[in-house]
Amino acid sequence: MAKSITVKDLLSNTHLRVVTGAEYLQRIIKTEDISRPGLEMTGYFNYYAAERIQLMGITETSFAKRMSHDELMMVARKMMRPETPAFVVSTGLELPQEFMDVAAETHIPVLATELTSSKILSNMTYFLSGKLAERQSVHGVLVDIYGLGVLITGDSGVGKSETALELVQRGHRLIADDRVDVYAQDEERLVGEPPAILRNLMEIRGIGIIDVLNLFGAGAVRSHATIAFNLHLAKWKDDQDVDRLGNGEDITRIQGVDLPRLVVPVQTGRNLAVLIETAAKNFRAKKMGFDATETFNNNLNQLIEENSVHSDDSAEPQA
Repeated sequence: MAKSITVKDLLSNTHLRVVTGAEYLQRIIKTEDISRPGLEMTGYFNYYAAERIQLMGITETSFAKRMSHDELMMVARKMMRPETPAFVVSTGLELPQEFMDVAAETHIPVLATELTSSKILSNMTYFLSGKLAERQSVHGVLVDIYGLGVLITGDSGVGKSETALELVQRGHRLIADDRVDVYAQDEERLVGEPPAILRNLMEIRGIGIIDVLNLFGAGAVRSHATIAFNLHLAKWKDDQDVDRLGNGEDITRIQGVDLPRLVVPVQTGRNLAVLIETAAKNFRAKKMGFDATETFNNNLNQLIEENSVHSDDSAEPQA
């Protein structure tokens, strides 16, 4: 489920300060969309998204200077509705006094920043889109390995948490254990984070719940990470079809985003932590254009061509 965000949360995570209404920061923000109320300043209210944060910049405040006191009061009263979370003023500007008076009457906080409208709009949208996005709970473990978010999944009891613990001991960072809340940052990126109740905690069979932050330090955990690929741990089967060249194009789809998927068979004696580290390195290498499978195929084709030439030479009739 999407989180509930207040104006106070927005204030704490962006370059904003309170101008007035500090006692009303618990107002709920229900949408990531932000309005630039240019048309509304002219009196056009046929469609007005009152539930959005209203961002006032140079254009809006400059237009307000041409308006009379009565016009400003009329527009302010129409814009400041019970569902309006807050007004934000950019570029170090000030709202007209009429807007400030109506904001005080309607208990709507006014926030300000020295940043330009485009920059604060980008900051607020990025924060709100992440916090208000719908979450999907995925059974698995998310670990930051060499800067890549690796979502480790598999059947219960296959060893996901134990493998993640070894990865933490090898210097990598835990994001979430047992359950990962995943949301789409955009059309191409998935972000994973732990549920609040499980943050920094792991369950290890036979030991119980451990606090990774307390045992291994702040460098062993992260609050969230962009998921690079899904590594699925599958119990070994003798008749299992295993990809030996690494040229499979397995994909899993989460929140409408395609995520690369690699299946690793689990068998006694296989060091899963080392295998996962190697998989992360190989994934990064492929992204940089170094594909070992392609190199192998090129070498194989070259060898076949050379053998074909030698075979043709040996088949020539003797004079």
